[in-house]
Amino acid sequence: MKTYLQRKGDVFDAFEDFFKPVFYDEHFDAMKTDIRETKDGYRLDIELPGFKKEEIKLSLESGYLTVSAERSAEEKQEGERYLRKECSVSCQRSYYVGEDVEESGVKARCENGVLRIDIPKTVPKKIAARTIAIE
Repeated sequence: MKTYLQRKGDVFDAFEDFFKPVFYDEHFDAMKTDIRETKDGYRLDIELPGFKKEEIKLSLESGYLTVSAERSAEEKQEGERYLRKECSVSCQRSYYVGEDVEESGVKARCENGVLRIDIPKTVPKKIAARTIAIE
């Protein structure tokens, strides 16, 4: 069992570790995301180091934008065997973007291990005020 009090020798590290999920893998913090608002919409910068553009998939369903990435290890050569295999990685994360966002408006590009997604702002629907007659 891991003891958090001896990690890095810092008292605050033990406090922060208390709030980590039970099955937390500290070696792979996948998909760290910066979200910011621009004048035209929202921008997500998602860290995906080591993933190629072809290994990343985006989908938009029921107001959720789902980003998934999967990288598998190279095929082993004849006469080789794995002693330890850690190069196959997959991760997925969903972001609620609203049900009014259309797929055609979402733009994405991947450069230097960062996936940048631009999501346009939607115009809120105005509810017309109506007068109700009293009987």
